[in-house]
Amino acid sequence: MRKTFCLVLAASLPLLSACDRLAELLDIPDPARDAAEAEAEGQAIGSACRQTGRSLEDCYTLNPEAQKAAIFTGWKAMNDYMMEHNLKEVPSQLSSATATTGPATVKTEGGN
Repeated sequence: MRKTFCLVLAASLPLLSACDRLAELLDIPDPARDAAEAEAEGQAIGSACRQTGRSLEDCYTLNPEAQKAAIFTGWKAMNDYMMEHNLKEVPSQLSSATATTGPATVKTEGGN
């Protein structure tokens, strides 16, 4: 009996260890994962804003769906990094009209 129980338990361990995969396949919501993704996205937005020289207020305005605290954390981390390594801002190469209307079509050489 004990031997059978151990075999069943050993056979089911791989299945039990994949609970995250199963939840992902079944689209079961995970609030902790969603919050971590939103935090990471906000930090990435904030650091990108700082690298391009945008102010925090501009970054908040351009990204109203992102968490303000996460944007600030990313902005501050990038600011500290840039100051420590004496890096300059990398200004955006897009004009404001292009940024609001979307990407322009690119014509290739050869008549297309």
